[in-house]
Amino acid sequence: MPNAAEFFTDLARSIAFLSRLPVPARVFEGHDGSSARACRAFPLAGWLVALAPALVLATFATSPAVDPLAALLALGLMTLLTGGLHEDGLADACDGLLGGRDRDQALLIMKDSRIGSFGVIALILSFGLRASALVALSLLVSPGLGAGALLAAAAVSRALMVWHWRALPPARANGTAVAVGQPLPEARTLALVTGFGLSLLLVPAGLPLLTLFLALALSTLGATLFTRFVRQRIGGHTGDTIGATQQITETILLCTLAVAV
Repeated sequence: MPNAAEFFTDLARSIAFLSRLPVPARVFEGHDGSSARACRAFPLAGWLVALAPALVLATFATSPAVDPLAALLALGLMTLLTGGLHEDGLADACDGLLGGRDRDQALLIMKDSRIGSFGVIALILSFGLRASALVALSLLVSPGLGAGALLAAAAVSRALMVWHWRALPPARANGTAVAVGQPLPEARTLALVTGFGLSLLLVPAGLPLLTLFLALALSTLGATLFTRFVRQRIGGHTGDTIGATQQITETILLCTLAVAV
Protein backbone atom coordinates (compact mmCIF):
# COMPACT_ATOMS: atom_id res chain seq x y z
CA MET A 1 0.00 0.00 0.00
CA PRO A 2 1.32 3.49 -0.81
CA ASN A 3 2.34 5.74 2.05
CA ALA A 4 -0.49 8.28 2.51
CA ALA A 5 1.78 11.31 2.99
CA GLU A 6 3.83 10.41 -0.07
CA PHE A 7 0.70 9.86 -2.13
CA PHE A 8 -0.75 13.27 -1.22
CA THR A 9 2.59 14.86 -2.09
CA ASP A 10 2.44 13.07 -5.45
CA LEU A 11 -1.14 14.25 -5.85
CA ALA A 12 -0.13 17.88 -5.31
CA ARG A 13 2.75 17.51 -7.78
CA SER A 14 0.40 15.88 -10.29
CA ILE A 15 -2.10 18.72 -10.01
CA ALA A 16 0.72 21.20 -10.63
CA PHE A 17 1.96 19.16 -13.60
CA LEU A 18 -1.46 18.65 -15.21
CA SER A 19 -3.04 22.04 -14.51
CA ARG A 20 -2.47 25.68 -13.67
CA LEU A 21 -3.94 25.32 -10.21
CA PRO A 22 -1.60 26.57 -7.47
CA VAL A 23 -0.11 24.09 -4.99
CA PRO A 24 2.14 24.72 -1.96
CA ALA A 25 5.78 25.25 -2.93
CA ARG A 26 6.93 22.93 -0.16
CA VAL A 27 5.81 19.85 -2.10
CA PHE A 28 8.64 20.51 -4.55
CA GLU A 29 11.38 20.93 -1.94
CA GLY A 30 14.16 18.46 -2.77
CA HIS A 31 12.21 17.19 -5.80
CA ASP A 32 14.24 16.25 -8.88
CA GLY A 33 11.38 16.94 -11.32
CA SER A 34 10.62 13.28 -12.02
CA SER A 35 7.03 12.08 -12.42
CA ALA A 36 7.98 8.40 -12.48
CA ARG A 37 6.19 7.81 -9.18
CA ALA A 38 3.93 10.86 -9.00
CA CYS A 39 2.05 9.80 -12.14
CA ARG A 40 0.22 7.24 -10.01
CA ALA A 41 -1.89 10.19 -8.81
CA PHE A 42 -2.68 11.50 -12.31
CA PRO A 43 -6.22 10.02 -12.43
CA LEU A 44 -7.23 11.51 -9.09
CA ALA A 45 -5.59 14.81 -10.03
CA GLY A 46 -7.54 14.85 -13.30
CA TRP A 47 -10.75 14.05 -11.43
CA LEU A 48 -10.17 16.93 -9.01
CA VAL A 49 -9.34 19.38 -11.79
CA ALA A 50 -12.59 18.38 -13.53
CA LEU A 51 -14.74 19.12 -10.47
CA ALA A 52 -15.38 22.77 -11.33
CA PRO A 53 -16.20 22.06 -15.01
CA ALA A 54 -18.51 19.23 -13.92
CA LEU A 55 -20.28 21.62 -11.53
CA VAL A 56 -20.75 24.11 -14.37
CA LEU A 57 -22.30 21.39 -16.51
CA ALA A 58 -24.59 20.12 -13.74
CA THR A 59 -25.71 23.65 -12.88
CA PHE A 60 -26.37 25.12 -16.30
CA ALA A 61 -27.44 22.10 -18.37
CA THR A 62 -31.12 22.63 -17.59
CA SER A 63 -32.83 22.56 -20.98
CA PRO A 64 -32.22 21.63 -24.62
CA ALA A 65 -31.72 25.31 -25.40
CA VAL A 66 -28.80 25.83 -23.04
CA ASP A 67 -27.26 22.34 -22.85
CA PRO A 68 -24.82 22.97 -25.75
CA LEU A 69 -23.71 26.21 -24.11
CA ALA A 70 -23.23 24.47 -20.75
CA ALA A 71 -21.18 21.69 -22.35
CA LEU A 72 -18.91 24.12 -24.17
CA LEU A 73 -18.51 26.25 -21.04
CA ALA A 74 -17.51 23.15 -19.07
CA LEU A 75 -14.97 22.08 -21.69
CA GLY A 76 -13.70 25.64 -22.00
CA LEU A 77 -13.16 25.88 -18.25
CA MET A 78 -11.41 22.51 -18.26
CA THR A 79 -9.07 23.72 -20.99
CA LEU A 80 -8.40 26.92 -19.08
CA LEU A 81 -7.57 24.99 -15.90
CA THR A 82 -5.20 22.62 -17.71
CA GLY A 83 -3.67 25.33 -19.88
CA GLY A 84 -4.66 23.35 -22.95
CA LEU A 85 -1.86 20.89 -22.11
CA HIS A 86 -3.50 17.82 -23.62
CA GLU A 87 -5.16 19.68 -26.50
CA ASP A 88 -1.74 20.99 -27.51
CA GLY A 89 -0.41 17.42 -27.45
CA LEU A 90 -3.29 16.20 -29.59
CA ALA A 91 -2.77 18.91 -32.21
CA ASP A 92 1.00 18.46 -32.41
CA ALA A 93 0.77 14.66 -32.47
CA CYS A 94 -1.78 14.69 -35.30
CA ASP A 95 0.29 17.16 -37.31
CA GLY A 96 3.43 15.06 -36.91
CA LEU A 97 2.08 11.53 -37.07
CA LEU A 98 -0.28 12.18 -39.96
CA GLY A 99 1.74 14.79 -41.83
CA GLY A 100 5.31 13.57 -41.52
CA ARG A 101 6.77 11.50 -44.35
CA ASP A 102 9.04 9.55 -41.99
CA ARG A 103 10.03 9.29 -38.34
CA ASP A 104 12.45 12.22 -38.35
CA GLN A 105 10.06 14.57 -40.10
CA ALA A 106 7.20 13.53 -37.83
CA LEU A 107 9.27 14.35 -34.74
CA LEU A 108 10.37 17.65 -36.28
CA ILE A 109 6.80 18.67 -37.01
CA MET A 110 5.67 17.71 -33.51
CA LYS A 111 8.37 19.95 -32.03
CA ASP A 112 7.19 22.94 -34.11
CA SER A 113 4.94 25.23 -32.07
CA ARG A 114 2.89 26.14 -35.14
CA ILE A 115 -0.32 24.23 -35.75
CA GLY A 116 -1.18 22.61 -39.08
CA SER A 117 -4.38 21.45 -40.74
CA PHE A 118 -4.37 18.01 -39.11
CA GLY A 119 -4.02 19.63 -35.69
CA VAL A 120 -6.87 22.07 -36.32
CA ILE A 121 -9.17 19.30 -37.53
CA ALA A 122 -8.28 17.13 -34.52
CA LEU A 123 -9.12 19.93 -32.08
CA ILE A 124 -12.44 20.70 -33.80
CA LEU A 125 -13.39 17.02 -33.65
CA SER A 126 -12.24 16.67 -30.05
CA PHE A 127 -14.28 19.59 -28.75
CA GLY A 128 -17.23 18.86 -31.01
CA LEU A 129 -17.51 15.18 -30.15
CA ARG A 130 -17.01 15.68 -26.41
CA ALA A 131 -19.50 18.55 -26.24
CA SER A 132 -22.09 16.59 -28.24
CA ALA A 133 -21.65 13.57 -25.97
CA LEU A 134 -22.10 15.69 -22.84
CA VAL A 135 -25.22 17.28 -24.29
CA ALA A 136 -26.67 13.86 -25.15
CA LEU A 137 -25.97 12.49 -21.66
CA SER A 138 -27.47 15.55 -19.99
CA LEU A 139 -30.59 15.45 -22.16
CA LEU A 140 -31.18 11.69 -22.31
CA VAL A 141 -30.52 11.00 -18.65
CA SER A 142 -29.70 13.96 -16.41
CA PRO A 143 -27.23 16.83 -16.01
CA GLY A 144 -25.87 14.95 -13.01
CA LEU A 145 -24.91 11.96 -15.13
CA GLY A 146 -23.35 14.24 -17.73
CA ALA A 147 -21.24 15.84 -15.01
CA GLY A 148 -20.33 12.43 -13.61
CA ALA A 149 -19.29 11.24 -17.06
CA LEU A 150 -16.99 14.25 -17.41
CA LEU A 151 -15.35 13.36 -14.09
CA ALA A 152 -15.01 9.69 -15.01
CA ALA A 153 -13.53 10.55 -18.40
CA ALA A 154 -11.01 12.87 -16.77
CA ALA A 155 -9.81 10.08 -14.46
CA VAL A 156 -9.84 7.17 -16.93
CA SER A 157 -8.14 9.10 -19.72
CA ARG A 158 -5.29 10.13 -17.45
CA ALA A 159 -4.87 6.55 -16.29
CA LEU A 160 -4.59 5.39 -19.91
CA MET A 161 -2.23 8.27 -20.56
CA VAL A 162 0.11 6.80 -17.95
CA TRP A 163 -0.31 3.36 -19.54
CA HIS A 164 0.72 4.71 -22.96
CA TRP A 165 3.67 6.50 -21.37
CA ARG A 166 4.88 3.29 -19.72
CA ALA A 167 4.21 1.06 -22.73
CA LEU A 168 6.65 2.87 -25.05
CA PRO A 169 10.25 4.04 -24.73
CA PRO A 170 10.99 7.73 -25.30
CA ALA A 171 11.11 8.62 -29.00
CA ARG A 172 13.74 11.30 -28.37
CA ALA A 173 16.91 11.01 -26.34
CA ASN A 174 16.48 14.50 -24.89
CA GLY A 175 12.75 15.16 -24.99
CA THR A 176 10.47 16.46 -22.25
CA ALA A 177 9.19 12.95 -21.55
CA VAL A 178 12.77 11.84 -20.82
CA ALA A 179 13.27 14.68 -18.35
CA VAL A 180 10.28 13.67 -16.23
CA GLY A 181 11.12 9.95 -16.26
CA GLN A 182 9.38 6.73 -17.22
CA PRO A 183 6.44 5.66 -15.01
CA LEU A 184 7.31 2.94 -12.55
CA PRO A 185 5.35 -0.32 -13.10
CA GLU A 186 3.64 0.01 -9.72
CA ALA A 187 2.75 3.65 -10.47
CA ARG A 188 1.14 2.63 -13.77
CA THR A 189 -0.83 -0.13 -12.03
CA LEU A 190 -2.10 2.16 -9.28
CA ALA A 191 -3.04 4.80 -11.86
CA LEU A 192 -5.14 2.26 -13.77
CA VAL A 193 -6.81 0.96 -10.60
CA THR A 194 -7.58 4.50 -9.44
CA GLY A 195 -8.84 5.75 -12.78
CA PHE A 196 -11.09 2.78 -13.47
CA GLY A 197 -12.19 2.71 -9.83
CA LEU A 198 -13.30 6.35 -9.91
CA SER A 199 -15.39 5.60 -13.01
CA LEU A 200 -17.47 3.16 -10.95
CA LEU A 201 -19.04 6.19 -9.23
CA LEU A 202 -21.21 6.46 -12.35
CA VAL A 203 -23.08 3.27 -11.40
CA PRO A 204 -24.80 4.73 -8.29
CA ALA A 205 -25.62 7.77 -10.45
CA GLY A 206 -27.76 5.56 -12.69
CA LEU A 207 -25.41 4.28 -15.38
CA PRO A 208 -25.80 0.54 -16.18
CA LEU A 209 -22.66 -1.37 -15.25
CA LEU A 210 -22.54 -3.08 -18.66
CA THR A 211 -22.56 0.31 -20.40
CA LEU A 212 -19.68 1.48 -18.24
CA PHE A 213 -17.68 -1.68 -18.97
CA LEU A 214 -18.26 -1.18 -22.70
CA ALA A 215 -17.02 2.40 -22.49
CA LEU A 216 -13.95 1.37 -20.50
CA ALA A 217 -13.20 -1.47 -22.93
CA LEU A 218 -13.43 0.75 -26.00
CA SER A 219 -11.33 3.47 -24.36
CA THR A 220 -8.66 0.90 -23.53
CA LEU A 221 -8.82 -0.43 -27.08
CA GLY A 222 -8.40 3.10 -28.40
CA ALA A 223 -5.32 3.63 -26.23
CA THR A 224 -3.89 0.29 -27.36
CA LEU A 225 -4.39 0.98 -31.08
CA PHE A 226 -3.01 4.50 -30.81
CA THR A 227 0.02 3.22 -28.89
CA ARG A 228 0.65 0.60 -31.58
CA PHE A 229 0.36 3.29 -34.29
CA VAL A 230 2.80 5.56 -32.45
CA ARG A 231 5.25 2.68 -32.05
CA GLN A 232 5.14 1.99 -35.77
CA ARG A 233 5.48 5.65 -36.80
CA ILE A 234 8.13 7.02 -34.43
CA GLY A 235 9.21 4.09 -32.23
CA GLY A 236 8.31 5.63 -28.87
CA HIS A 237 6.32 8.18 -26.94
CA THR A 238 6.69 11.95 -26.72
CA GLY A 239 4.95 14.48 -24.51
CA ASP A 240 2.61 15.13 -27.42
CA THR A 241 1.58 11.49 -27.86
CA ILE A 242 0.97 11.23 -24.12
CA GLY A 243 -1.36 14.24 -24.27
CA ALA A 244 -3.03 12.91 -27.41
CA THR A 245 -3.75 9.63 -25.62
CA GLN A 246 -5.64 11.54 -22.96
CA GLN A 247 -7.76 13.40 -25.51
CA ILE A 248 -8.48 10.34 -27.64
CA THR A 249 -9.54 8.11 -24.76
CA GLU A 250 -11.62 10.82 -23.10
CA THR A 251 -13.48 11.36 -26.35
CA ILE A 252 -14.05 7.63 -26.88
CA LEU A 253 -15.36 7.14 -23.35
CA LEU A 254 -17.80 10.07 -23.50
CA CYS A 255 -19.07 9.17 -26.99
CA THR A 256 -19.56 5.51 -26.03
CA LEU A 257 -21.55 6.48 -22.96
CA ALA A 258 -23.70 8.87 -24.99
CA VAL A 259 -24.47 6.26 -27.66
CA ALA A 260 -24.96 3.28 -25.37
CA VAL A 261 -26.85 4.81 -22.46
